[in-house]
Amino acid sequence: MSILDEIDRKIISRLVVDGRVTLKELSKETGYTVMGVKKRLDRLLGRDAIKVSANINVEMLGWIPLLVFIDVKDRGSMDSIMERFRGCPRLILFLPALGGYNLIALMVAEDYRTLHCISSEGCSIKGLDGVIRVDYYPIGGVLYEPYLPVRLNLAYRGLEKPPCGVDCKLCRSYIDGRCVGCPATVHYRYRP
Repeated sequence: MSILDEIDRKIISRLVVDGRVTLKELSKETGYTVMGVKKRLDRLLGRDAIKVSANINVEMLGWIPLLVFIDVKDRGSMDSIMERFRGCPRLILFLPALGGYNLIALMVAEDYRTLHCISSEGCSIKGLDGVIRVDYYPIGGVLYEPYLPVRLNLAYRGLEKPPCGVDCKLCRSYIDGRCVGCPATVHYRYRP
């Protein structure tokens, strides 16, 4: 693993604050030429040391971030759960962990009704094979950095069925209008 030098750290630190900073501005801040900064940036990107992307201010949008603590019986169950939700637009990330829970998820829900549905209905993690227990904790706020890497690229794909395999059209909460459905499907009906 290569170590970042001072110039790399300056470039990365500036990009964390503003991913749209120009090469010219980075050049002034680092003392390198524009071409020198571009080569370093290309090297960092090429080695997958960094990725520049858009993050979303979920609070401004009124979305509810939540932590999901999951205790699964074995590694096979954990792998199965992670694979099932790989394409879920509400899942921000999975974190394998040590302790009382061995898998933690950061998710986002459009509203409290949808939060209730994803924590207790057919698309919930609770009923999956290998799951021992699950606790859902809506987050009251995101401190210091309100922008989260929501995988919005997985939404609005016009799929007939959600990536997790649950059919929204057959879900009682969806039928009764309590759930907005999966953002990846043609059946999604969220209206902010």
